[in-house]
Order: sequence, then structure tokens, then C-alpha cells
Amino acid sequence: MITELISLALHARKSAYAPYSNYFVGAAIATDAGVFVGCNIENASYGLCNCAERTAIFSAVAAGARTVTAVAVATRDGGSPCGACRQVLAEFADPDCPVVCVNETGEVTFQTTVGALLPAAFTPRNLTR
Repeated sequence: MITELISLALHARKSAYAPYSNYFVGAAIATDAGVFVGCNIENASYGLCNCAERTAIFSAVAAGARTVTAVAVATRDGGSPCGACRQVLAEFADPDCPVVCVNETGEVTFQTTVGALLPAAFTPRNLTR
């Protein structure tokens, strides 16, 4: 499954809209409702940009998914998800969900879990009564 997600993330990266940073990112996630992809989308009003990981997750949720089971992120240099993406991942994935980051050639540069990316995350479990 991870190999397929890496391939999809590399392909999604080609659709990124990054005219300001020139940092093209693609993401692919496996969920309880299938596989979804996303790319980063920048905006001249920088605060309105959206990361590839959140684009993929929001698309998955819009399609009915509620659980992320694996993540692949492709960047030029194998960069890892930002803080906002880590928090959104923690909302929809268990702490042991694998996260794989690859560079533009598909070489794995970083492999971890959602829990390691955001230890002691504030999640829906904190809101249970």
C-alpha cells in the first residue's frame, strides 16, 4: 500500500499550484473510504494557501471518509508535514498511522507515525465526556 501511495503522491505533486514558493507538494492518503490525493495550492494572499496533506484529507472527509490509515508526502527534498497538517492528521488518524516522506525521485527520506509527528496531540479523544 505504501508503494502505491508514494506513486500517487509523486503524481499529485505535478498538479501543485505553487507560483510563489516553487515548493511543489503532493500527498496521498489511505482511508476507510479509499485512497485520496492532494497537492498544495498557494494564493497571493498567503494565509489562504492549503497544504497537500490537508487537501487530501479534506477531499477524503468530503467523500465520507473518517479514518486515515496511511500517508505519503512527496516534496522536492522529502520535507515532512507542517504543524497544521500534523494536527489535522491527528484528528483523523490513530497515533500509529504510518507517514512516509519522499523526495522528488521517490526516495524515502523520512518514515514515522502520526503520533511521533505530534506527541501528546489534542484530539477528539480529549473531548470525550
